Amino acid sequence: MLEGRLANRVALISGAARGQGRAHAVRLASEGCDIIAFDLPGPTEWLPYELATADDLAETVRLVEQQGRRIVAGQADVRDAASVRAIVDRGIAELGPVNIVVANAGIASKGAVFWKIPDEQWTDVVDVNLNGVWRTVKAAVPSMLEAGKGGSIILIASAAAVRGANGITDYTSAKMGLLGMMRSMARELAKFEIRVNVIMPGNVNTDLIHNEAMYRQFRPELENPTAADVEPLFRRTMLLPHPWAEVDDISNAVAFLASDEARYITAVELPVDLGGTLK
Repeated sequence: MLEGRLANRVALISGAARGQGRAHAVRLASEGCDIIAFDLPGPTEWLPYELATADDLAETVRLVEQQGRRIVAGQADVRDAASVRAIVDRGIAELGPVNIVVANAGIASKGAVFWKIPDEQWTDVVDVNLNGVWRTVKAAVPSMLEAGKGGSIILIASAAAVRGANGITDYTSAKMGLLGMMRSMARELAKFEIRVNVIMPGNVNTDLIHNEAMYRQFRPELENPTAADVEPLFRRTMLLPHPWAEVDDISNAVAFLASDEARYITAVELPVDLGGTLK
């Protein structure tokens, strides 16, 4: 028997192999969703951390199935509309039309003042974090409209979109672009009972902040800074007395916005950032 406040729904989640994306997939599955999930495992040339692997995506599949839900998962690059469209079409064919979109895929910036950011890095960061969100939502919306049952679209931005931040102008610019994208999408989809909202995490305990390049931004005077070395500085950027949120804290917000409990909430920017936007 299907149970949960999201029973009989299908959620599309990008960047689902690990971190926040995996947590969102498992949480929505626990609420009754079937899942369409994709990510782009593989090496990277300039990123300061390794991307997820095929094994990571397989583990997401296992964890969703452990919840008793179905999942269609595969590799797709949000920079390539055809690959996104292919996995979404396969998921719809097997599971039915999409009801929920969590546009989560994103990459961090390798810290540098804006005039020293390489062109390749700027292009990749904006193409993944901004254009990739548009491609993901674009691939899902036709099935939502055809089904005629409304739905919820959740874009994962960042508290940096409000505050700005040193050394990550490419990342901040892309995430700020999501706020305008959300507002326009919310206007265009409201008549179809499709809600569009943005979640703005602050520091989250994932590889996007736990990597050598990020540590060096905070502690450039140390030869090999560690998480323990930067933890007090991360804590200092938050209003609540913690250095970072956990992935489940973001998934709680995702599940709420996806549910009927948020049926009249659209065009909202929801910070889950330990009050960091006020610091």
